[in-house]
Amino acid sequence: MPAVFVCEPDWSEALAAELRRTFVADNLALSIETRSPGCTVADAADDLKPAAAEPIVAFAEQTLPAAEACRAASVSQWAEAATRQISSRLDADDVPWRLHVFNTPFADGSSGAGRARLVEQAIIERLREVRRRLLRRRNEVSQGPWQADEALVQVLLTAPDAGWISVINAAEREAWRYCVSPFVAGRIEPAEDKLAPSRAFAKLVEAERRLGCAIAAGETCVDLGASPGSWSYTALRRGALVTAVDRSPLRDDLMADPRLTFVRGDAFANWPEQPVDWLLSDVIAFPDRICEMLGRWLGERHCRRFCVTIKFRGRDDDAELEHVKQVLRGSGYRFGLRRLTANKNEACAYGERTLD
Repeated sequence: MPAVFVCEPDWSEALAAELRRTFVADNLALSIETRSPGCTVADAADDLKPAAAEPIVAFAEQTLPAAEACRAASVSQWAEAATRQISSRLDADDVPWRLHVFNTPFADGSSGAGRARLVEQAIIERLREVRRRLLRRRNEVSQGPWQADEALVQVLLTAPDAGWISVINAAEREAWRYCVSPFVAGRIEPAEDKLAPSRAFAKLVEAERRLGCAIAAGETCVDLGASPGSWSYTALRRGALVTAVDRSPLRDDLMADPRLTFVRGDAFANWPEQPVDWLLSDVIAFPDRICEMLGRWLGERHCRRFCVTIKFRGRDDDAELEHVKQVLRGSGYRFGLRRLTANKNEACAYGERTLD
């Protein structure tokens, strides 16, 4: 069955290229097709499978594995089609499940968000009528960390009368863990803070949410390429101790903070004498240099957790992410790699150490 990948429409070409690098087919008849704005479908005549153990797709905001195409002329028909699939896949399993209903931009220019909300309400009402016991197992908290054994139901509207339905159990979700997000449509609204030195702070806040843990009071952080200081600002507000490395100083109030140590110099030449709790890096540099730096920090266990931005010069060097994926896979860290909602022409790697 095909897998459907959702991204911002402007990133469809980069996503398709990444999918071609990521997947293979037994008969080599691999089809990667952008069917509608922000919706790319990967399919194969035989078996669609990743080239590595678990697929990592950084440019997809959300993934619908084992997706079935759906045509539904009305909201009630959407609800009926989704109820059938939910019942056939989950009725016999006594497991929790969550429901994500969302849309990509409609061709007529409408947002589609209102119709998606109506479809979600109709699915819940239909289940209440015919599968009340199944509905009681639904996790009403649809965002955030997964429950044990939790299944995922996704309904994607690509038009008022067309889209996809995907129902996967916990084992299938785990197999797609680097692609399937616990957030609806894979999106997190960027944080707002007018006191931050720049909007870059929103990337760190989002990465913390995706990782499931935030910088805490008393923890130690190294912020590479820190100026003007948004990531240091965020860590200091959490109560952390920050070593900021840059050739230029941070904003005056941050430089005066007693919990901040400023090191003037090259971000790539700074290594801590003792392991730190967090490696933070939003430095502007070529992806290969970021990859080399990240590999050394993780390989030598210089940090317990990390959040590192990989910036692209254009769309010509996004294939460098494949090297980042290799570093992350072999690191012994639990990790994520994706283009964040708050990212521009960049992606973010984040994670925490699980093996010594």
